[in-house]
Amino acid sequence: MTHADLDARTRELDRAHVFHSWSAQAQIDPFPIAGGRGTSVWDHAGNSWLDFSSQLVNVNIGHQHPAVVGAIKEQADLLTTIAPSTASLPRGLAAQRITHLAPAGFSKVFFTNGGADANENAIRMARLYTGRDKVLSQYRSYHGNTGAAIVATGDWRRYPNEYAHGHAHFFGPYLYRSEFWATTPEEECERALHHLRRVIQSEGASTIAAILIESIPGTAGIMVPPAGYLAGVRRLADEFGIVLILDEVMAGFGRTGRWFAFEGQGVVPDLITFAKGVNSGYIPVGGVIISDPIAAIFDDRVFPGGLTYSGHPLAAASIVATIDAMQTEGIVDNARYIGEDILGPALRELAERHPIIGEVRGEGVFWALELVADRATREPVAPALVGALKADLFRRGLLAFTSENRIHVVPPCTVTADEVGAAIELYDAAFTAVR
Repeated sequence: MTHADLDARTRELDRAHVFHSWSAQAQIDPFPIAGGRGTSVWDHAGNSWLDFSSQLVNVNIGHQHPAVVGAIKEQADLLTTIAPSTASLPRGLAAQRITHLAPAGFSKVFFTNGGADANENAIRMARLYTGRDKVLSQYRSYHGNTGAAIVATGDWRRYPNEYAHGHAHFFGPYLYRSEFWATTPEEECERALHHLRRVIQSEGASTIAAILIESIPGTAGIMVPPAGYLAGVRRLADEFGIVLILDEVMAGFGRTGRWFAFEGQGVVPDLITFAKGVNSGYIPVGGVIISDPIAAIFDDRVFPGGLTYSGHPLAAASIVATIDAMQTEGIVDNARYIGEDILGPALRELAERHPIIGEVRGEGVFWALELVADRATREPVAPALVGALKADLFRRGLLAFTSENRIHVVPPCTVTADEVGAAIELYDAAFTAVR
C-alpha cells in the first residue's frame, strides 16, 4: 500500500466509522496524521506541519518523547493494568512526583481518566466537605464534557447539556473587553472581585460549596488574571467558607513556564485539578490534588466515587517519566525563556505589522492573538476569516489552534527559538495574505 493509499484508507475508515466530538459529522474532513516527533507531525505521504496547537494544548513535552515512550513500553512488559483497589508502584510514584510539585499541605492525589472527570470529582469533594451544593464558575471558561463539568463551563457548549443542578456563573476579569467599564488592570481586578462578592451574597454564601476557576482561562481566551485577582478570590472563599478549586488542566505542568499557573499569583487553592500536560496525553489520565484537610474527612468516611482505570499503570508510568524528563531537561524553564525572550516579543512585533491583531496576551508557551476588524472599536473579526487563516496556515505547514476570533499560539514546552522563528514567518505570511 502506497503512502497515498494509507492516507486515503485512513480518511475512508474515519468517515465511515468514527463519530467526532463537537462536530456536525457530514461537515468535517479530518486530515490523517501518521507520526510525530518533538514539535512536528506528518502524514503518511511525508507532508509535515509545525504543531503550534500542541493538539488540544496538551502535548507539553512534545510528540514521542523517547523517555516517556520507553517508560510506557517498560511498564507494558511488567503489568499493563490493575484495579485501583490494589497498591501499584507506578501509581504511588506518580502521586509522589505530583504532590512534590504541589504547595505544602497537599499529600494525596485522586487519579481520573482526564480533566473533565477531575473537575467532576473535585466538585464532589467540595460538596461533601462543606455539606453545601452550589458551584460558582466563570462565564468565560471550559471545564470539560461530563455532567457537572459541562454545566460549570461558561461557553455555549453547556447550553444543550444543562442537566446537572446547583450551578451559577459570574464574570471574571478580561480588561480588553471589560464587563466593568474598567480602564486599568487595577480597576478590572477590584471591580471583578466586587462583582464576585455580590454574586456570592446574592446566591447565598451558605449554599455555595465551591468556586471553580481556571487559573488562566484557556479555551476561553488565555486571559492572564490581573495581579491580585486570584488572591482576592482566595480571600472571598475563606471569608465565606467556600472551597477554592483551581483548574490547571490546560495551564498546568509547564505551559505557563511554571509547574502550576497559580504559582505566578502567589495563591494556594484547596483542590487542584490536572490532566493534559502531566504526561502530554500519551495515555489518558487526570486527577485531583487534594489538600490535607479535605483528604482527612475521608479517613473514616467512604469517598463515593471511583473509576476502573484510576491510576492506570501505563498512565502512571508515563507521568513519572514526563515529570522526570521535564525536570532533568529543564523543559519548564525552556517554556518560560521562550515566552519571555522569544515568543512573546515576536508576537508583539507581529501585532505591530498587522492591525488585525487587537491584543497579544499570555505567558510561557500559552498565548492568544485576539483578532479584530477595527482596533478602535475592537469589533471581532468574522468567524469565516479565522477559518481562512487556519486553513492558510495549514497549507503553509503549521497546525493552528483557533477559538472564536482568536488564534492561540500554544506550541510544546520543548519548542526551540528556531522553530518559533519559522512559525512567526508563517503567521506573518498568513496575516498578509488575508488583508
